[in-house]
Amino acid sequence: MSDPDQAERLRRLEAKINALKGPKEVRKHTDESYSQAHLAWRMVTEMVAGLLIGFGMGYGLDRLFGTIPIFLVIFTLLGLAAGIKTMMRSAREIQRDQQAGTARDNGAADAGPDERARHGD
Repeated sequence: MSDPDQAERLRRLEAKINALKGPKEVRKHTDESYSQAHLAWRMVTEMVAGLLIGFGMGYGLDRLFGTIPIFLVIFTLLGLAAGIKTMMRSAREIQRDQQAGTARDNGAADAGPDERARHGD
């Protein structure tokens, strides 16, 4: 076997390998790729916003009606409850998105090359 034949075989083999690999997937920075720290800050912000809104409403009502800080306490607790509820909703949304992404990734990994090609993965 001569060197030109071997070089040609290597080029064909390399072309086959590249064809099987397919194009490289470029992941753009989207909502799905936020870091865990960003998600934690989002939840903290939702909790603090609920508390501040409740505090502000309670304080405003107490000043308006000239009462002892009963509305302040009540609305601060309601703001805390609203903040927790919003935070839990965000956590469920994030968990659902992560599970959907994991299931999608596992489905593509479990499928054979023919199955992935049929689905466009």
